[in-house]
Amino acid sequence: MSRRKAITLGAGAAALAATTGVPAAAANDRAGAAGGPANAPLARSLPGGFRSGYAKVNGIRLHYVAGGQGEPLFLLPGWPETWWEYHEIMPSLAARYRVIVVELRGMGGSDKPQSGFDKKTMAGDIFQLVRAFGYDTVNIAGHDIGSMVAFSFAVNHPEATRKVALLDVAHPDQSYNQLRLLPQPGAPIYPWWFAFNQVHGLPEQLVSGRSRFLIDAIFDLLLLNKAAVSDGDRAIYAKAYSSPDAIRASNGWFQAFGQDIADLASYGKVTAPMLGLADPSFFAFFQQLLPAEGTDVRVVEVANSGHFIVEEQPQAVTQALTEFFG
Repeated sequence: MSRRKAITLGAGAAALAATTGVPAAAANDRAGAAGGPANAPLARSLPGGFRSGYAKVNGIRLHYVAGGQGEPLFLLPGWPETWWEYHEIMPSLAARYRVIVVELRGMGGSDKPQSGFDKKTMAGDIFQLVRAFGYDTVNIAGHDIGSMVAFSFAVNHPEATRKVALLDVAHPDQSYNQLRLLPQPGAPIYPWWFAFNQVHGLPEQLVSGRSRFLIDAIFDLLLLNKAAVSDGDRAIYAKAYSSPDAIRASNGWFQAFGQDIADLASYGKVTAPMLGLADPSFFAFFQQLLPAEGTDVRVVEVANSGHFIVEEQPQAVTQALTEFFG
């Protein structure tokens, strides 16, 4: 049996452990070490045989949660969330795919190094994880920061990309340099955190141990239905972003935007089929932008939602992803 075929619902963790040298049981035991409820019991609570594990790739250790059977589908979360962002849609997707939700470099149970937060390097992390699992090509989707990494994966590793889906955020480009410091009348949102997260040192002092205030502020601003991310969900995210290291590392994603913009200038178009899913306030922008960044692009509006489309409209997102990935 090939290594790829061996990574199924029952054998996935063991097969990866053989590749990476990280025992599956030990990985599960340590899954909550970076803060927040332990990842292993959270993963097991979901239908679909989900399990928590670790892999050492690209010089760091990544945490992932995997379950289901079928063609591989990698899901990448965004800020300020963890793999738990996808928990509402993971069981349905697991009926059709081998679902692998990866916490990015700097997120949740994954390592928080001092550097490497440009999206090209982070896409390299995911590429090496794909190869560690023994896959040749994968479907990949990301939301927010995860969407930036998914795009970078597709454009830098076309040989490994079957299809790619971008959820509500595009890769950083020159338009980021035009963001206004002051709130603009009539603008749908004021992304103040883009500037706040550029600051070195101070956010760690202000947010450490108080991250629930930040979590609530972001969700209450960007959700149409504020109940879509529950108090329990928010507690998971608040704990994951409560330590100085977690704050520093996640802010590193934003501090690398300058390098991301420079990298984008050297890229060609994404050649894999690309789907853009956007809330109504972002849909027109996606419609205008994405066809210029890919050769086979479709854009779908997710109605009745704010930025966190996975939580606000899980059925619509699941339907769009399954129709696209097949």
